[in-house]
Amino acid sequence: MSNTFLYFIVASMNDLERDIEQHLIWAIALVGGKTYKFKSVSQSGVADRIVCFPNGETWFVEIKQAKGKLSKLQEIFAAEVIALQQKYICLWSKEQVTQWVETQCN
Repeated sequence: MSNTFLYFIVASMNDLERDIEQHLIWAIALVGGKTYKFKSVSQSGVADRIVCFPNGETWFVEIKQAKGKLSKLQEIFAAEVIALQQKYICLWSKEQVTQWVETQCN
């Protein structure tokens, strides 16, 4: 099984991006992990957060609201990190954040 995962989950919820991101921060802290805001000064399109789980896994996480769409640069970033055998996910709702965190902790 590959160590690289790519998830694009579409939601029907109307959560705002900032609310989904705050839920991610809370959910990761609840399981003993850390999230870091990721802003690159040299490259556009990088993921919103780097998530470190207590089991040692690190993920690049993009947050979008249900009506959101990845930009071309975000798609390129996702493809690049996946090609480098990194873990990447894009989540569109608080419910998906919860589901993903639970999956990663089991």
